[in-house]
Amino acid sequence: MSTNKTDHASVLPLAAGVLTAVAALYIALVALGNITDFGTNQQFVRHVLAMDTTFKDEDLMWRAVTSTALQDAAYVAIIVWETVSALVLIGASWLWARRRFEVARRVSTYGLLMLMLLFGAGFVGIGGEWFAMWQSADWNGLDAATRVFLMSGVVLVVVQLTAREGATAS
Repeated sequence: MSTNKTDHASVLPLAAGVLTAVAALYIALVALGNITDFGTNQQFVRHVLAMDTTFKDEDLMWRAVTSTALQDAAYVAIIVWETVSALVLIGASWLWARRRFEVARRVSTYGLLMLMLLFGAGFVGIGGEWFAMWQSADWNGLDAATRVFLMSGVVLVVVQLTAREGATAS
């Protein structure tokens, strides 16, 4: 069994490409689901922003967004962000397959950071804390958001490790 540097340089980009493709598949399916079944997560976003299933602490309720137009605008923005993230990650996956490692790493980084911003800053930070989603027994997506944030972070680490292995052929 060979363990030379050449073997590692070819396996790590393969892992990065496969993991990037998994992230691309996931967010593409999420975006497609939100587009084709618009109403399901629309209700989720509306309830989180309205804060209608939280503890209704008067010190926090001023944060609630009760305008359905604003709630729906936020939901459409989320879907657009998901769709663009999916396209970026699909493009990155294609670049990994074409063995354009340096540009694939850069594009993967952009797409993965987009996921981390949406699920970390958007859902965990803004939804979870600002809109107190953690208080809701019915409309709490923190576990799912945390899973996607962590998955994206692991993929990002693997993608960045390809630079350390010298896999920069383009």
